[in-house]
Amino acid sequence: MSEWTVGAVLDAIADVIGDRLMTVCGDRRSTFAESASRTTRLANFLSGKGFGAHAEREELEPWECGQDRVALLMYNDLYPDMVIGCLKARTVPVNVNHHYSPREIADLLAYVRPRAIIYHRALGARFADVLPPDGTELLVSIDDGSGAPELPGAVSLDDALAAGDPHARPVGSPDDLIMMCTGGTTGRPKGVLWRQSDMYVSSMVGADHDSVTEIHDKVRGGGPPWFAVSPLMHAAGMWTAFAALCAGLPVVLYDDRNKLDVRSVWKTAEREKVGMMTMVGDAYAGPLIAELRAGRYDLSSLNAIGTGGAATNAKYKRALMECLPHITIIEGYGSSESGNMAFGHSREGTASETFQPREGATVVSADRKRFLRPGEQEVGWAARTGRIPLGYFGDAEATRLTFPQIDGQRVVIPGDRAALEKDGTIRLFGRDSLVVNTGGEKVFVEEVEEVLRAHPSVADALVVGRPSERWGQEVVALVAAHPGADLSADGRALYTFCTSQLAHFKAPKAFIFVEQIQRLGNGKPNYRWAREQAEEKVS
Repeated sequence: MSEWTVGAVLDAIADVIGDRLMTVCGDRRSTFAESASRTTRLANFLSGKGFGAHAEREELEPWECGQDRVALLMYNDLYPDMVIGCLKARTVPVNVNHHYSPREIADLLAYVRPRAIIYHRALGARFADVLPPDGTELLVSIDDGSGAPELPGAVSLDDALAAGDPHARPVGSPDDLIMMCTGGTTGRPKGVLWRQSDMYVSSMVGADHDSVTEIHDKVRGGGPPWFAVSPLMHAAGMWTAFAALCAGLPVVLYDDRNKLDVRSVWKTAEREKVGMMTMVGDAYAGPLIAELRAGRYDLSSLNAIGTGGAATNAKYKRALMECLPHITIIEGYGSSESGNMAFGHSREGTASETFQPREGATVVSADRKRFLRPGEQEVGWAARTGRIPLGYFGDAEATRLTFPQIDGQRVVIPGDRAALEKDGTIRLFGRDSLVVNTGGEKVFVEEVEEVLRAHPSVADALVVGRPSERWGQEVVALVAAHPGADLSADGRALYTFCTSQLAHFKAPKAFIFVEQIQRLGNGKPNYRWAREQAEEKVS
């Protein structure tokens, strides 16, 4: 069996179905052949600038990276091409969350240390004060129709592609990395280092193909397009898109230059006759269902809706099945550290409660010392063996903690509590760490607390999550003011203060004012008390 690079897979697909549509985003429609050429030109442009691999994998520790990093500060348009072009050049594509504040972008880039940044021009204008960071030698701008000027010294993507050799096929390595940035438990970013071959197999529904003929045979048949409504800057959205295009299927990408427009989503699904659509949990499901009930759309081609990145409430799954009785709802479970590791299927009015594991997905005991057997009455940790990441960029300690060995096998334990049912399915109980998953975005409460406590009128603060019909969870802050301080009871001043330093999705949606924040005897915050207060005061 031979391992494959993602770039080689795209080129193999383009060799047999080059004229087939690969991606649609807004007004841009690209075939497999066009994307193969675009990615090759970008790779040769980067290689010509001296970008690539400077130390091979066998020389490095799991948390080390011997390749140049390229940060992608992008909307969905051209995102797959930029990822593949970077991989062909043996550079490491790194996702950047453009919902972050400038301060957070600066912190992330200081951690990643990219040698190049590829950005859409509107995002370059938004973050101009922190771009480029020290050590970044190359800026590549993508025209997004916004009219925003290029950053000083930037080269346009069109010029970069024109300078790249269209014929020389660069040769990558299955060991070359993709970095998926997620947050740490204190809000500091962590870059998950994946070998691209491992990600291809575990999260893009790829395989260790015996030969190129196997790829050719797989993609010739084709099928209806998939529609990735969720942003590709998150792992769930990117993996959905790549699972489709690596199978030779067209992928419709939601044009996310503007806020989510549910009417546009359904009109696009109708127009493109998509067979599969993906979204992010309750934050998307609620508005989409409301529009589905209000409008009239021909969605007879749609046979499945996938949801991942955040939990989807059973009531929304049932509502979707009522509106579209012919569809199956596929609920994915995974993380940047584990890949797509399990799926639940809801159909014919019945909502799934557990997840069917993919290869390597399992549950380990609460003490992390053994694998649980089906039916054991113990709540342990969801885990995965086999094709998993190497570790966290630059963090040996976190790598050893999250990627331990159990019974001689290397595993990843991303932090979700779970049990293994008698039938072998996985039942999830949620995160055990201090994380609020709101609309598919992860908020690490200590980071928000740090900002709140910096306010001159705030004596102490705790941040927790509480259930929300719209967002799955919403961020709630408990705040104790300094004596005599004037904090408005509606929290508007504190909300403005938070959004000046944090992404809007991290800012608390509710503030509860208390006389004193309760702490445990050892001085640690009493989060149980805080959650009780937050849920008791639901408005």
